[in-house]
Formats: sequence, C-alpha cells, structure tokens
Amino acid sequence: MSKMQVHRGGSDHSDPRAAVADLRRQIGGPGIGFALVFCSPRYDLGQIAEAVAAEFGDTPVYGCTTAGEITPFGYISGGISGIGFPEGDFSVAATLFEDLKAFEIGATIERTRLLMAERDGCAPTADSFGLLLVDGLSVREEQLVSAIGNTLGGTPLVGGSAGDGLDFKRSFVFFRDRFATDAAILLLISTRRRFSVFKTEHFVPTEEKMVVTGADLARRRVYEINAEPAALEYARLVGLDGEALSPKIFAAHPVVVRVGGQYHVRAIQKVNPDNSLTFLCAIDEGLVLTVAEGVDLIENLKELFGRLEREIGRPDLIIGCDCVLRNIEIDERALKHAVSSLFVEHRVVGFCTYGEQYMSMHVNQTFTGVAIGAA
Repeated sequence: MSKMQVHRGGSDHSDPRAAVADLRRQIGGPGIGFALVFCSPRYDLGQIAEAVAAEFGDTPVYGCTTAGEITPFGYISGGISGIGFPEGDFSVAATLFEDLKAFEIGATIERTRLLMAERDGCAPTADSFGLLLVDGLSVREEQLVSAIGNTLGGTPLVGGSAGDGLDFKRSFVFFRDRFATDAAILLLISTRRRFSVFKTEHFVPTEEKMVVTGADLARRRVYEINAEPAALEYARLVGLDGEALSPKIFAAHPVVVRVGGQYHVRAIQKVNPDNSLTFLCAIDEGLVLTVAEGVDLIENLKELFGRLEREIGRPDLIIGCDCVLRNIEIDERALKHAVSSLFVEHRVVGFCTYGEQYMSMHVNQTFTGVAIGAA
C-alpha cells in the first residue's frame, strides 16, 4: 500500500482492546501523521482510551462516540471505524473546547484565531478545511458552529455531533488520549490535495405548515404547535393522529425551516410524557415549520457522488457524517445494503451523528462531509 494513500479501517470486535488493535493494523503505522477514530458507546470507553494510547503511541488521535459507524465495508453498529492520514500529504492543528455549558463567544473566536495561526505556521501554502466534532447532547452546536464558522472566513467547515446509540444520555469526543463530555474538537486539516465539502438531504417541503407557539429554547423543547399540545398536533399534521410517535416516525416525517432561501430539517429527537417534543436543533416560539416529504435517497446519493467525482476526480476518501435519523429511515426502508454498497464504492468512512455541522450552521437529517482526492 502506498505511503501516500489515506488508510481506512473498521472493526466489529466486541472486545475494545481487540477492536482498537484491529483498527490500528489497518490505519496506523509509520508515515501516519494523525488519525480519526469513531467508536460505539457500547464499548468500555476507558479501555478504548487505554488501547488507543498503547496501539497508536505518539500518533495524535481524535474522534468521538457514535450512533453507528461507517467503515470500508459499510455500516456497522457497535464497532469502530477510523482513518489514518499520511503525514506527507496532511497536517492538522487541533484544539479542545471544554465546559460548553459555559460557552462564551469571545473566547471561542479567540481560540479559533489562535488555531488558524498555528495552522498557517505549519502549512502556509496548503488549503485547509475544518472538521468540528461536538458532544451531541451539549445543546451548544448552534452557538459553537456559528462562532467558529464565521471566524474561519474562507475556510470551509463540516462535522458531526457525537452520538450515544439511541439512548440520548451521554456522548463524548476523544482528544489525543481521553474522552470528554460537554466538549468539542476543532481540527484544521491542511492538504495540497483537492477536496470538496458537501451537504445533501433527500426531502422537499410540502404545503403543510405549523407554527411553534410554546417552546423552551435552552432545552430545545416544543410544548405547543398551533396552540395545541405539540406531539398531538404534529401527529395530526403528518397524518398519524392517534399513533404512537417514535424515532422511526420522526425519520420518515421530518419538519423543515426556511433559512436564507433554503430549507433545512429540524429533526425531532423524542416525544416526552407531557406531549412536548424535544428537537436536535435550535427551536423557538414563532418559528414556522413545514412538513417535508422524501425523494429517492439512493438517487440523491448517486447524484452527490457523481458531482464530487466531477469536481475532484475519484476520491481517495470521503469523511461522512450521516444523521442517525437517516440511518433509521434507511433501516426501515430496507436500504441498508444498497447505501452500504455505495459507501464502500466511494470510500466513505465516518459515523452516524446526532446532527451535522456545515459552514456556520448546525443541521439535521443530512449526509455531510468532505471528499478528498487522490495524491
């Protein structure tokens, strides 16, 4: 295997140490400058951290927990995926944001500027992109991605929110040698290779509108829609009056909001006992939501991969952040094999998220990431 080739790997070993050792054999070794690792929260994370330190040594490793993993052999659940970047073609400047509950915009902007200066000192002639991994239960993605994305200026930003399966209890990012919660990682990855950042979704708006009339912005919780209990009114508007709501329903019947002339999904995480709805994105009173309907997901992906190949040639790697609600829908519609085959063919490695970051926005129910060309 060429030293200049990006190394992609994955393992479904149930033992954490064996899984990391298996992954390191695929993506580690001499000539690797840094690595990304995405792992299931089902593992003992302390053992994962110890194994990463033992297996990767001085090689910097960054990553997060997932709601599913994307490997060189397709989707898995309960395993680990990763990428090794050859130091001859890539360099990285990285920082860890902790204590997100005490988020301060000024401090975030200053940290981002310092990281940009570090990047410019290491790779002054290379282009770069930002990769932002955020605790998916921090409820801070909007503030963080807006502050960072606007500070980065012409540097494109993509990323994903760390997951916790479908438990929605605790999610973690991984920075060098430890897992952290209520935290985020910003990586500025420099390369002379061609690359293209992207975002795609397979929904179009309908004529059915709803207005948020009661909400708690800090908790992303909607109590009333059209002055009615939120869950009951949502169910009525999507034609499921009287049915039990679940992640499968939310995946198949998303709502979207119009921002800057474009529609973006505002994904629903769960229904609460009081018939309120908790969202995975910012939500507030007065917001007009539109019920959306799906188009062909497979054709949407084929169009995306075709466009990326026209832009940069056949990718050596696509870092993919795939929303967990897309994954649920793909399972429900028996499309897992077809999507996995497309991901394998186009060299996608990444994870299933609790939301995605794109430029200066936090979005939901998208497939987002960056395609990197061959050396």
